[in-house]
Parts: sequence; C-alpha cells; structure tokens
Amino acid sequence: MPAFEHAPHITDLLREHARSRPDQEAVTLVRELDRADGATTFSYQRLDLEARRLAAWLQERFPEGERILLLYPVGVDFVAAFFGCLYAGMIAVPAPLPGQYAHQRRRVRSIARDAGVRAVFTDSVHAAAVTEWAQAEGLDGVTVLATDVPGVGDPEAWRMPPTSRDTLVLLQYTSGSTGEPKGVMVSHHNLLHNVASFQRALGFTDTTRFGGWIPLYHDMGLMAQLLPALFLGSSCVLMTPNAFVMRPHLWLRMIDKHDIGYSAAPNFAFELCRRRVSDAQLTGMDLSRWRFAANGSEPVQASTLRAFAQRFAAAGFRESALCPCYGMAEATVFVSGRAHRAPVVQRVVAEALERHEYRVASEGQQARELVSCGVPEGYDVRVVDPTTRASLRPGHVGEIWLKGDSVSRGYWNNPHATAANFNAVTAEGDAGYLRTGDLGLVLDGEVYVTGRIKEMLITHGRNLYPQDLEHELRAQHPELATRFGAVFTVSPPDEEESVVVTHEVKGRFDTEAYQQLAARMKTTVSREFGIRVGGVVLLKPGSVQRTTSGKIQRAAMRTLFLANALPALHEELDAQVTHARQSQPQTPPPDLDAMHGAGEEELAG
Repeated sequence: MPAFEHAPHITDLLREHARSRPDQEAVTLVRELDRADGATTFSYQRLDLEARRLAAWLQERFPEGERILLLYPVGVDFVAAFFGCLYAGMIAVPAPLPGQYAHQRRRVRSIARDAGVRAVFTDSVHAAAVTEWAQAEGLDGVTVLATDVPGVGDPEAWRMPPTSRDTLVLLQYTSGSTGEPKGVMVSHHNLLHNVASFQRALGFTDTTRFGGWIPLYHDMGLMAQLLPALFLGSSCVLMTPNAFVMRPHLWLRMIDKHDIGYSAAPNFAFELCRRRVSDAQLTGMDLSRWRFAANGSEPVQASTLRAFAQRFAAAGFRESALCPCYGMAEATVFVSGRAHRAPVVQRVVAEALERHEYRVASEGQQARELVSCGVPEGYDVRVVDPTTRASLRPGHVGEIWLKGDSVSRGYWNNPHATAANFNAVTAEGDAGYLRTGDLGLVLDGEVYVTGRIKEMLITHGRNLYPQDLEHELRAQHPELATRFGAVFTVSPPDEEESVVVTHEVKGRFDTEAYQQLAARMKTTVSREFGIRVGGVVLLKPGSVQRTTSGKIQRAAMRTLFLANALPALHEELDAQVTHARQSQPQTPPPDLDAMHGAGEEELAG
C-alpha cells in the first residue's frame, strides 16, 4: 500500500515532506541543459515556504473555497501557486495563458467566468499581458497578482484551514472533442486515490525521478507527472513545451542528464521524436534508465510504439519501458496501464470491429491493431451498450463505464452535464458509473480503446473509426507525417453520408502537386478501408482544431467545413459533398478563432 494513500489530505503530506526531507529537490525547471545556471530548483522546504506565503496572501482576502485562476508557463512558480491554493483552502483553476490569438483568450475567459474566479495568479513576466486580457474580457473585480514579486505574503501569517479528504483541490477544465469547457471537480481524496492506483499499476517508487514537457494546466502534466512525484517525496524535472516542439531531442537529453525514470507524453510526441531526432543528436545519449515511458491522452498507435523502440534501442531504450495508458479528467486522470513488458497488441478483423465485435485476424485478413492500455487499477469497469445500457459480454465493443474513488463528483456549476455523464445506471440496475463516451472492450482484464462514440463514421452501413483513417494517411504519405487531420462525414438532406478528409500538409506545393496528393489520399482510403472519399481539404499547419489536451475536435472541423470557413490550401469536393455544403442554412460563418482548439502552439504552452 502506498505510504501516502491514507494521508489526511495533500497539505499534510507536503508539510511532512518539508519536515522530513527539507533540502531534497522537489521540482526543477530546466531552461538550458548545458549551462550550470540553466535551471531553477525548489526544495521541499522552499516549496512549503512559497506555498505558505501565497496562502497567507489569499487568506487575508478571501474565504475558503474561492476559485483562483493559475496562468503560468511551465515552471516552479506554477507549482508554488498551486500548493498555495491548497494551503489556503482555495480551489485552483489551472488554465493556459491567454496568448495573442482570439481563440486562446476567449477560452480562458470562458474558464474564468464558469469558475467564478476571484483572483488570477501569474508571474511578473506575464502580469501586464494577463492584466490587459482580464480588463479586455470584462473580468471586473478580479485581482491579478504576480506571485514571484518579493514581499507578497507573509509565510508566518499562514494558518491551516479546515481541510478534509472531501475538500476540493482544483477544477480541471476539459472540453473533450466538442463543446464548451467543463470544470471537473477534483478532491484531495480523488487525487490521493488516483496516484496510489497509478503507482500500484506501474510500480514506480519514491526513488523514481519524474519529468517532462507537458503543460501543467493539462491533466497529464499536472496529475500524471508532477503530483505523483511530489506525493511520493521524489523529484520532478520540467522543461517548456515550446523547447520540445522546436527541438524534440532535448526531451530525451533531459531524461538522460537528469536521471529521469518516468516521463509521459501523447502518442504524437513519440512519433515526432522517432522522425526528427537525428543520429548526431542521438550520439552519446543513454535512455536505459527511462523505465516508464507513459503514452496516453490520445489514441496509442502500435506502429509508433514499434518504431520508437527500434529507433532508440541504440541509446539503451528498452521496449518494455513503453507504458500505453488510458485515462480522463473525469476520473482524475489515470484509469489503466501496465509497465515492465513489451506493449500488448491485438490484430483484429477490421470488418468485425465495424460491427463492434472482437475477432482475431488471420494472415491475409484486413486487420486493425489494437494496443492494450493495461489493467484498470482502482476501478470497477463495465462495457455497456450505449443505447440500451445493457452490460456486454467479453469480446464485444461498447461504451466504457467506470466506478471508483478516483471518479470526480461531477462538473462545476453544470448539473445538466453532470447528470448526463455521472452516476449512470446499467440496465441491470448497477448504479454509480461514469459514462466515458469512449468505445472499447475489456479482454483478459485489459482495456482496449477503439474510439469515441460521437466521432464514429457511419457510412453505407459500416462503422469506422476516424483516427484509423487519419493514421493510415499519415503513415503512407510523407507530406502528412507529424501533422494533424480530421475525418468526418457530411450529407445533403435525405442522402447518404459522404466521407471528407481534412489534413494539414508540411511544406508548400503547386496546384498540380496538391491535386496529385489529394488523388493519392483518396486511393489510400479506398484501398485500405474500402470506402469512397467525397472530399479532400488540404490545410496549412495549425489549422486542425484541437482541445488543450491535444484531442482532435472533429465536430468543430465539420462545422467549419460546412460553413466554408477552413483556410484551405487545396480543396477537391464531389457533387454530393458540394451539395451538402450548399444546403446549409445561410448563417454568418463561424468565428475560426473562437472555435479553434489547441493548435501546436497552444499545446506547447
């Protein structure tokens, strides 16, 4: 049993670390890997001091339970502010910095207004821009504070507020693949239980050093990387997402230089590394101590896992370090995973999967590879028919339902969405489940995720997963590799659905080259999936809508396509798809900025 699992609350846990290991490194931000002064570190004693200082400032001004918006780049100041909120009994609301684009600013405004925040914490570098944003968005009466300015708060004035395991710690905002941001209410108990379940599933210990580049407003960066390290009394080493996106090899070098045993990232990051890290950059790198390479937050591709393991084997990376995981904010973050083994991959008959059935593919059959996301830990898992709510037998695909202490109590100030997704009851009368919206199956106790219910492509009586088409197109066309795409269907009134492929393209081409690429893409989909593509739209990088966690917003892309509001480099549509677009009601086109999710620059913080 993890030592921290039954702590009274997280504040007590961190204060104990400050007493028992005051000088140990808690969190480090690496700015320059090769400079002696290129990093900033907070020990547990310093982190406790900073948390008490900021908590005292909050307690002088607000009652317990107020929401505090945290707008920071990745770094130690965010960590101090987060724990300052906990120490004060406030509810932390992590969010991305507003940025320069309208879509970024509006999303953060939506979060601030939904949460009803009373103050905004940031750093001195961003204080002026954050203040300007707050004024422009009409957030009157909200105080903006640069927390790294000397003299803010007196740590000796701090007093421990009434705190229990049921006290809320944070609102983790998520919009999923569609919709407005919703604040998942996460308590001390949710977090302590979830990290303990995560530790049991993977097997990391207090000697495991954590680190990575994922933004700290992202549930994977905060609750599946930073907090496990601090709960265990270990250390977490951070780098900025921009540094990773610009130079992916720096992530791997940081893992080597700082002796990191656990680092997590979405699938695209592993793909980016295996394509862009050169032999020269790999020279002298030692990845043999990276024992937990967690892959999650988006569909895990078997081909990426194989290619990454092969590419970095020369640097000592072991295939058994790869840890495909499944999780979601509504369940705190972690649901399932397994370590110390090669990834488990099932080759299933693609046609059977379209009928929501599991059947192992034989040689020569058209197959899809499903990657196991490991064994659930701390949950009762059901696979349920999403329409009838009847529990399904093993080997059948349905909606994944979860029950356990890591499941949140619901969405902040949103009873309608809470009622729709939480405390669901099966047809057999089993109650208290979270409806994940994910399709999948449980086989030999392991979770396999196949897609999202709302994004399923239904064409000519077949059920196809859009991420399969998107992945195959990237695998077969170098012009699309490492970029993002969205596949969806459209139809005119009373006609069959037609498949539309939108995808970002690397580089610039002339009209003929775009035409040839579009034709090859149509051929690929026809050959590999047996369906006809009615439209291809080629886009500049950064055009595909994504959430702040990197998930493709296919519904938003469909809306923009039908409104003819996508910034197309090249477009080829057949008559039916053109008719579908023309048959839309004549309304003003959607605001592209307002609908934009997280492009690469936003996921990069």
